Amino acid sequence: MKQLFLSMTMLLALRPLVGQDFKLPASLDALAARASETVEVNLDQRMLQLASRFLDNEDDQEAKQIIKNLKAIYVRSYEFAKAGEYNPAELEPVRAQLLRDKEWSRIVGVRSRKDGENVDVFVKAEGDHLVGMWVLSAEPKELVVVNIQGPIDMNSLSELGGQFGIPKIKRQEIKKEATR
Repeated sequence: MKQLFLSMTMLLALRPLVGQDFKLPASLDALAARASETVEVNLDQRMLQLASRFLDNEDDQEAKQIIKNLKAIYVRSYEFAKAGEYNPAELEPVRAQLLRDKEWSRIVGVRSRKDGENVDVFVKAEGDHLVGMWVLSAEPKELVVVNIQGPIDMNSLSELGGQFGIPKIKRQEIKKEATR
């Protein structure tokens, strides 16, 4: 009986993480065969803590503080030699799943017919705290998908840019997109 109680307690404690265990469709990984350059980052909590040891200089201290409490960072980045080598619709299964799941909210949606850039940012909140984020960025020759799991401070999120394969974004760009 005690074993059953402990097992149930552990399952209940892990339950909040189940909603974040969002898998990328296999079709995205198939893009690697067509891409001229591919970046794949898979950092669970243990690997994040290990990687944070390499953030030694003064400029990296804020990023180190941010990742201290994160559960995981997953990045897929595909660069193509020419436009049209992938179909932007290949992101639709990810976007549709996030839109269907009531725990996720799209806070940024940018569509540009002029230059073909499309960006979506989805967040998951628990109370007043963000606990997950997805960034889907599609350009004619580049596709980037970022999933960050764990507590996120939007004010210091830009400090993760340039680390672990996450694109560098200026704070002004985050504020500008969030207010649109």
